[in-house]
Formats: sequence, structure tokens, C-alpha cells
Amino acid sequence: MPPGHQHMPDMNAPMNTEQHAMDAAEIHQASGTGVNPRSAPMEMIHKRAGDWTLMFHGIGFLADIQQTGPRGRDKLVAPNWFMGTAEHTLSGGTVEFRSMISLDPATITKRRYPLLFQTGETAYGKPVVDGQHPHDFLMELSAQYSHPIAESTSLLLYFAPVGDPALGPVAFPHRVSAMEIPQATLAHHLQDSTHIANEVFTAGLLRHMFRIEASGFHGAEPNENRWNIDYGTIDSWSARLTLTPGANWTAQASLGRLAHPEAAEPGDIVRATASVTYNRPLAAGNWATSLVWGRNHKTAEQRNLNSFLAESVLRFRHKNYVTGRVELVDKDELLNDRPEIRQHLDATIGSVFRITAYTAGYTRDIGLVSWLETGLGANFTFYAIPSAIQPYYGSHPVGFVVFLRARLKGGEHTMQNMPNMQHMHHGS
Repeated sequence: MPPGHQHMPDMNAPMNTEQHAMDAAEIHQASGTGVNPRSAPMEMIHKRAGDWTLMFHGIGFLADIQQTGPRGRDKLVAPNWFMGTAEHTLSGGTVEFRSMISLDPATITKRRYPLLFQTGETAYGKPVVDGQHPHDFLMELSAQYSHPIAESTSLLLYFAPVGDPALGPVAFPHRVSAMEIPQATLAHHLQDSTHIANEVFTAGLLRHMFRIEASGFHGAEPNENRWNIDYGTIDSWSARLTLTPGANWTAQASLGRLAHPEAAEPGDIVRATASVTYNRPLAAGNWATSLVWGRNHKTAEQRNLNSFLAESVLRFRHKNYVTGRVELVDKDELLNDRPEIRQHLDATIGSVFRITAYTAGYTRDIGLVSWLETGLGANFTFYAIPSAIQPYYGSHPVGFVVFLRARLKGGEHTMQNMPNMQHMHHGS
């Protein structure tokens, strides 16, 4: 029997209500309609309330950030998120309600944490440079309905006042290959920054291993009030093709146009992305790897910015995690907080600088609390930067992060060891 099939139920056996509801919870284990590989492990608390299936999972870090160089900063922060879903069968399909929150607005002070060469959004009316903005308190509030419409074919409808349109890979906070790295990717605003968008409508068709989706949404990035719900007209669109050729693989290609996403910059952004994620189950762990490409075309400047990412996490002997991430990212907003330097660089060198970042780390699980999966970890990042900006950043800037990780512990589940009605119907 092929690996991963030994836990699957009889394909011809009838499915009960709980199995049907559990299917939707497992296939949508990331934000929006993005999916990790079905074999990817996920710690979750599973409860039943009458005919409803309830799922809860979340993660938090207490991280001490240290950075070298003239623009390096140090800070103690606590990035986090928590998700709850409620699912029920409805008219032959499955309805899912999801809410995801983050206390980042309280645990990340001054509207940012230090992250060398990161750019995007604003703090106190000025562009964020060399820092990562916190997430909104309400990261997602959505309703989703899936229904079979023919043999091996299902219709998917998704609406979210705050949610994730069909654009880009699974966002870094939820991507299986990034779960042990507390800091954001430098390419966040070229790949997956729309994971918190407003007025999101998505419709999709699922057939066998193929999923095609189209979304309309409000394109502006969240404003600086991280506690409220932003509103706006549906002025942006995206389309995505996702393939799940087996339990261990998922891949996507997507394209979208974002109407004036950055408050501090004019114009729209046309974003194209492609990614593939592979998860290999192991006897006492797993090995998850993602490759991501993202490109922003800025309509105001008629400029293309590219990003390339490779990241991986190897879990072995249950309690050990080795992590790695390599990024090549084009940045055109560096030193925007220093107009005199920015003007000099624009006049002499140009506006775009390619940054290379190499991150490696290790986490060890420790049993502090019975209902939490806690771990102590650390990672360090080396940067390779153009000589033109070395006078402002230093020749060899480095970042260090030491952290305590806590993840809700309710039992590890994968798509392989739980019933999956939707994938049976789709023949994958």
C-alpha cells in the first residue's frame, strides 16, 4: 500500500456528518482559500457542538530581536495569531465560518518591530523602513460554502469583510515551511501581503487536483489603526490556479491588480506570483519546503520588482526543528525615511537595490504547559547588500532572534490520517 494511504477510509463507505465537516476544516487549514499540502501536520483542538465541528489553533512567539549596523535596532516583541472555525453541513454541501485574531497591536509597540531591509505600509504617517508592521487585531472574518455540482467537481464561494483573496501562496504566518520562523519574509509585500484585505469575494471550481479561483476585493493595505475594521469599495481583482497532485504537494500561480495599495505611494500594483510547497512525512517528524516567486509591477513608476524565496523546516525526533530561508528581493523604498540620502541615491545610483538574506535557525520543544507545544529557538540572518548602501547599513549587517514559541496543542492532524470527503470526490 502506498505511503499515506494506510489511514484512509474505504472509498466506497458512507461518510457521516462529522467526517464531512472535518473535511472542510482540514482542506482549508490556512487563511482564505489557500492550502498547505494535505500531509502537512497541524496542531489543533477539535470539538463537537451538536452537529457543528469546531476547530481551534494558534501560535505565539516571545522574541528578542538584535541587529547590527548603523540602522540595526533591538526590541522585545510577541507576534501571534489565533484561529477558530465552525463547520456544518448545509444543503448537501459544507458551510464554514472562520475568525482569526492577533494581539500584535498590543504586543508589538510603536507600530513596528525591527527587520533590516523590510519595507511596506506606514507608521505615524511615515513609510516603514527596516521594520515590519504588526498585523491587524482582526486578521480574518469569513464565511465559506462548498457544494458538489457534478461528479468530481465542486463549487466554492467565499466572502470576508476581512480576509484573503486568491492571490499568492499561503501567507508566511500560516505556511507550513515557515511556522518556526517568527519574523516576516522580506518579500512579504511582493508575494502574500493581501492575506489581510477587505471586502473579499471569491468564487472557485475544484476538480480532481485542480482549483481555479477569482476574487474581487479592496486593494488598499490596512491603515495604521490596527484595532478597527477597514472598509472600501471593491476595486481590485485576482485569479489563481492551484494544483494538488498528491498529499505531499501543492503549487499555485496567480495574478492580480491592486488599486493604490500603499498609502505613501501613488499608483497601482500588478502582482504575479508562483509557488510550490512540498511536505515529506517522516517517522518522527516531517520536512516541509517552499519555493516562491513574486513580482510587483508599479504602474506609477513603470517599474518591476522581483523576489525569490526558498525556505525549509525539518522536524526530527518529534522535538527538534532546523529551519532555513534564503531570499533575493528587489527593494526601491530603502532609506525613504531619510529624504536627503534617498535623493542622492536616486540621482547617482538609482532606485532599486537587490538584497540577499540568509537565515538559519533551530528550535527545541520543551514541555512547559500540558496544553501548549512550547519550544525555545533562535535564528540568525546574514545579508549581502550592494556597495552603494553599505555606508548606511554597514558592510556585513546581521540579525539575531532568540524566542520562546507556544502553539495550541490539541492533537496533530493531517489530511492523511483523517477522513477527507472532498478529496475523495475529486479523485486526488
